[in-house]
Amino acid sequence: MIKTGNPVISIYTEMTPNPETMKFVANKLLYPGKSIDFADESTAGPSPLAKELFSFPFIKSVFIASNFVTLTKTVDTDDWQDVIPTIKQFLKDYLENGGTVINEDEIVVQKSDATNNISADDDDVVKRIKELLENYVKPAVEMDGGAIQFKSYDDGIVNLMLQGSCSGCPSSMITLKAGIEGMMKRMIPEVKEVVAEAE
Repeated sequence: MIKTGNPVISIYTEMTPNPETMKFVANKLLYPGKSIDFADESTAGPSPLAKELFSFPFIKSVFIASNFVTLTKTVDTDDWQDVIPTIKQFLKDYLENGGTVINEDEIVVQKSDATNNISADDDDVVKRIKELLENYVKPAVEMDGGAIQFKSYDDGIVNLMLQGSCSGCPSSMITLKAGIEGMMKRMIPEVKEVVAEAE
């Protein structure tokens, strides 16, 4: 049997609703079923990949999910088209060489315990909110290179956290209010309002 090297990685880009953000999709799972947001270089410790990406001077934040990386550039960087070939080649080489994406044991539970995972002490309303986020919101938001995580529910108000391309995106508030809030109010009568914070 002939041993072959690492599989050939292909990377393609997708625009996101946020003009400062670009989604880089790989034909390989990077962080299966999970996502993690690195708002700046100081938070990138658990991810050798994120640390390397921050060495590009125009990278402002890094969001890693199942099979994609969403990068947000600094506002003063001219145009994504100027830097996309460089990033694609970097990601391709990094992944083909077997570079580590996330060191799971270095992840400290972040200050925000935002999660869509249902826990035993969630009440009925919170369980329904998390199920709705997981089943309806997550697939759509991931297509745009982001994530929305449940943060808290108190007296009719759902607090969500925006990550990846959703964080700082001009259209994310419209999506949040018109889309997510409308759907939650229809499907979960206890919900009166949905608010969000960027990480």
